[in-house]
Amino acid sequence: MSVAEDSEWLRWVTKQFGSVAGDDKEINLEEFKTALQVKESFFAERFFALFDADGSGTISLEELLKALSLLMHGNEMDKLRFLFQVYDVDGSGSIDPDELRVVLGWCLWESAIALPEERLADLTLALFEAADKDRSGSITFEELKEELEGFPEVMENLTISAASWLKPPLPPARSRRPRHLTRTYWHNHRGKLACLGGYAGLNLLLFALGALWHAGLGGWVAVARGCGQCLNFNCALLAVLMLRRCLTWLRAAPVAKVLPLDQHIVFHQLVGYVVLVLAAVHTGAHVANFSRLAQQDGCHGLAEYLLRARPGVGGLGGTASQTGLALQALLATMLAFSSPCVRRSGHFEVFYWTHLSYIFIWTLLILHGPHFWKWFAVPGCLFVMEKVLGLAWRRAGGLRIVEVNLLPSKVTHLVIERPQFFRYKPGDYIYLNIPAIASYEWHPFTISSAPEQQETLWLHIRSLGQWTNKLYEYFQQPELPGPEQKPLSRSLREKRCRRWVQVSAGLGETHRLCSIKCYIDGPYGTPTRRIFTSEHAVLIGAGIGITPFASILQSIMHRYRRRKQSCPSCHYSWCEDLRDEEMTLRKVDFIWINRDQKHFEWFISLLTKLEMEQAEQEPGGRFLEMHMYMTSALSKNDMKAIGLQMALDLLATKEQRDSITGLRTRTQPGRPDWIKLFGKVAEEKRGKVQVFFCGSPALAKVIRVHCEHFGFRFFKENF
Repeated sequence: MSVAEDSEWLRWVTKQFGSVAGDDKEINLEEFKTALQVKESFFAERFFALFDADGSGTISLEELLKALSLLMHGNEMDKLRFLFQVYDVDGSGSIDPDELRVVLGWCLWESAIALPEERLADLTLALFEAADKDRSGSITFEELKEELEGFPEVMENLTISAASWLKPPLPPARSRRPRHLTRTYWHNHRGKLACLGGYAGLNLLLFALGALWHAGLGGWVAVARGCGQCLNFNCALLAVLMLRRCLTWLRAAPVAKVLPLDQHIVFHQLVGYVVLVLAAVHTGAHVANFSRLAQQDGCHGLAEYLLRARPGVGGLGGTASQTGLALQALLATMLAFSSPCVRRSGHFEVFYWTHLSYIFIWTLLILHGPHFWKWFAVPGCLFVMEKVLGLAWRRAGGLRIVEVNLLPSKVTHLVIERPQFFRYKPGDYIYLNIPAIASYEWHPFTISSAPEQQETLWLHIRSLGQWTNKLYEYFQQPELPGPEQKPLSRSLREKRCRRWVQVSAGLGETHRLCSIKCYIDGPYGTPTRRIFTSEHAVLIGAGIGITPFASILQSIMHRYRRRKQSCPSCHYSWCEDLRDEEMTLRKVDFIWINRDQKHFEWFISLLTKLEMEQAEQEPGGRFLEMHMYMTSALSKNDMKAIGLQMALDLLATKEQRDSITGLRTRTQPGRPDWIKLFGKVAEEKRGKVQVFFCGSPALAKVIRVHCEHFGFRFFKENF
């Protein structure tokens, strides 16, 4: 800090102290915890004891500023000395195994990591044996210093949490140039921007033509007709943007390189807002025109123009006014219940049923506008064809859920019979209907099994709304109601038993066999279909966002296995770096970000198997590299976590597996450092980098900005 920043920081700390301290100008332990915004914390008590230099049981402003100044501006030795005193609970001048175990236990609690007592004992022993150089049975300050020097990143980033807690937040850094005005942004989004420009230009042209053709009927009529012409186009376009089967087919066509097919839902939402605005202007212009006519007529009021059919007004039988008002009400209702606050608050059913009003909207549009059918003929036929094919496929392809696994954090793993002619690509999704849960509701879920798995389909469904919660609770019942189970062949039973031994190794799982009727609709393509035509793919999943990548990772390893070559003489095996139309991948980085430890248990068995396969096929190889992050865990530059992270590193090196997940890949605490991570990816120079993300929209924005900085193409899962 500069001198000015020091002065500002000290003034801020003094103000914070004054707001907490009473008339005695001192704070006790509870007030200290309030200032730190913690409830119960071992480390808060240790900090308080060390800050209380005179042992009075309270901290004065002078004591607080002296301690914090030492921690913020002291040298490396001062900070290490404070760290040692935190671990030396009894103040004896050395750290014994019991003290270290207590501190590491609280480190685990602070990081929301739950490990059995024997693992805590292993962590304590690993760190204690490494630090107790002279085998005296205790760790001195010099021994702790020597051990910390073996972890350069700890020494480099050593930051005392107490100072960080009481430090005023820094103002957010502002870019000199807005992101949307940078050359990189325009280059990476040229396809989307070109489509937006063409869309806006076509609407302006249609409005101008419609207004000019009716300019002689007055200004309000011209505006209404111009908006009506645009509405004809946009209401037909809404149907085109939701032709999922056609869009899936287009993904394999050359036009996919030009059209932003991955953004079809975003464009659908945009067009929906445009339709509502155009409809409001169109209706308002007609109301203004009718108001003018009512004043000139003097015999009929405005209400009669709006609510009674009149020949010559337009529409079937002169009902343009009535159908227009009905359309306006339906559009407003549909838009209101399509908002994210409705769809993501567990009320998906409201969104679903109100969205079905598109049938009435298109019917009213045909009755309302004399030329709408010309715009709607082709999209409407394609839409009806898709629905008929989907309905025929759904009802002809009644399937069974044959296995269910209830995973931690309320995740339901469904194993469904795979139809004989069902073909899909890794990362595709389907619509699922389970009559036992809701007869008429269809919900989209990503297929988490690989296409090479011939007999079954896997779905992993997180309980986030009413339907998904009902699904989880339904399979929690002691006895599942429903039809009698179909007999299974002996070979299928044996394969299911063998497979389940592999996939049910996680903790807290409940597995059961069943035979529940279900229907599926799909498959439908996603941006992840581009992965196999990439050279260097970076797959980023946040939480349950791993589901498309679970299918992709399995498929990658199936294809990678087919490249395995063996020497007939010495039985040495290797994988050739082949590049063909099926898969041009040369490197895959898989990044999985989870909030807490339990969320990792969803796919640990799968990731363990992938690690084992790669170790067998390519010892020391880096074709598939995993990066695991746990955001609730305190990072290595946090004083509370230094000892724990050192112990986890030492034990992982010793046992060749991570204590949190059981994988060989070490789970990193906190959030990824995207600049450092993407910088490493860029330095590898394994080909053109494409980043594929599935997770929260907020995190997608952050990653997109970093991708633009490094020149990586970014694709986000949307359905």
